[in-house]
Amino acid sequence: MFRPVSAPAAGLGLFPYTDPQAVALGEQLYAEYCAACHGTDLEGEPDWRVRDEDGYLPAPPHDATGHTWHHPDEQLFLITKHGTAALVGGDYQSRMMGFGDVLTDDDILAVLAYIKSTWPAGVINRHNQINAAQ
Repeated sequence: MFRPVSAPAAGLGLFPYTDPQAVALGEQLYAEYCAACHGTDLEGEPDWRVRDEDGYLPAPPHDATGHTWHHPDEQLFLITKHGTAALVGGDYQSRMMGFGDVLTDDDILAVLAYIKSTWPAGVINRHNQINAAQ
């Protein structure tokens, strides 16, 4: 069950990235729901910082080269659940749909745990600091 965002344990955030079962489930779900856009190796789409001809940003990488780890767990969870446009608001348009009607909260946490588990220790430590500052 989804843990309250306001009470992350010891500043480490919401993602159970050290839980092998959660990470394994997240890897399966990532392959099924995320890899088509974000890449099988979390590499994202080429030129992900440059809007395409329709004005959309390509899917960013979720590996250490991207900006996923720059965001706290709460924000990443909400983007995944509701979609980028819903979180940003206004007229912002994104191809990143929300998965709240497809995945449970625990599924979303598992996917994000899998992603975080692939980052180098230094990136994980920095991400934990970002969460602790929230």
